[in-house]
Amino acid sequence: MAKQDFSFDIVSEVSMPEVANAVDQARREIAQRFDFKDTGTSISQDDQLIEVRSSTEDRLKAAVEVLKEKAVRRQVSLKALHFGPVQPAAKGASRQTINLNVGISEEKARELVKFVKGLKVKVQSHVQGDQVRITGKAKDDLQLVMKAVKEQDFDVPLQFVNFRP
Repeated sequence: MAKQDFSFDIVSEVSMPEVANAVDQARREIAQRFDFKDTGTSISQDDQLIEVRSSTEDRLKAAVEVLKEKAVRRQVSLKALHFGPVQPAAKGASRQTINLNVGISEEKARELVKFVKGLKVKVQSHVQGDQVRITGKAKDDLQLVMKAVKEQDFDVPLQFVNFRP
């Protein structure tokens, strides 16, 4: 009887409904808070981009903090949010764009594969689109790779899916 291979995929996914909920909750809190009254502070979202605007840079930063707090509460990893620089907007206002990192970039995937190879564990790793597949003969080896990847900070939220014999 041939030995069976085990495998799993390393992915970077963000729950878009949770992001939308976090943005909505932040929007509502900003609308109700006295310190945001008459500051023209707003948060808008489309696909993978969130934009925060305010009349002052201080209120902008406070609004971003509210958004971060709501995201964390909804289990959206802050590593999934890439904060752009604060930029001047019309009429002396300030704005900041926040990109949602979905999927593992080619560069991060190569970094992951190199890291796994450096573990000296009997597994194969290869990039498949925006995810990394890890294959091995022993379940223990795969669990060791999972543990090591969890302990290493790759600056993106990583999940392990499709664990199958």
